[in-house]
Amino acid sequence: MGEGFINLSRIAWLAGTAILVMAANILASVLYMVVYGYVIDPGHEKQYYDDHIQVAAPYCSIVAGIPLMFLTGWWVSGWWEGKFSIQAALVVWTTYAVIDLAVVIAAGLTPKIAILSAVSLASKLAAIYAGAVFGGRRSGF
Repeated sequence: MGEGFINLSRIAWLAGTAILVMAANILASVLYMVVYGYVIDPGHEKQYYDDHIQVAAPYCSIVAGIPLMFLTGWWVSGWWEGKFSIQAALVVWTTYAVIDLAVVIAAGLTPKIAILSAVSLASKLAAIYAGAVFGGRRSGF
């Protein structure tokens, strides 16, 4: 995408990427529940599964989010010359974090959820940073 980083079009692409990662992370939770409900523990009422996903979703977000963010960091690092790899990854992570925190706070922040959110966002930050560094190396960063 050429030289220079800060412009609205680039920020919009990166924000859109963050939303796609969030959608993929939600899809991972849905797929987990399908497997859980049909293979691991079938035969319960809907409320049982609704209660289970409330507990499982934060863990699914961490487990699925690490590889998703790593791959995203690697991917966006190739959009610009190597010097902007880290900045691009941080824009994606920041967008993701702002949306995620807004949803978590709106849903009701408990101490347990606050800790899980912190672990989730920290692991995603480390993953996207590592992906950007790894991806930046492929382009001579």
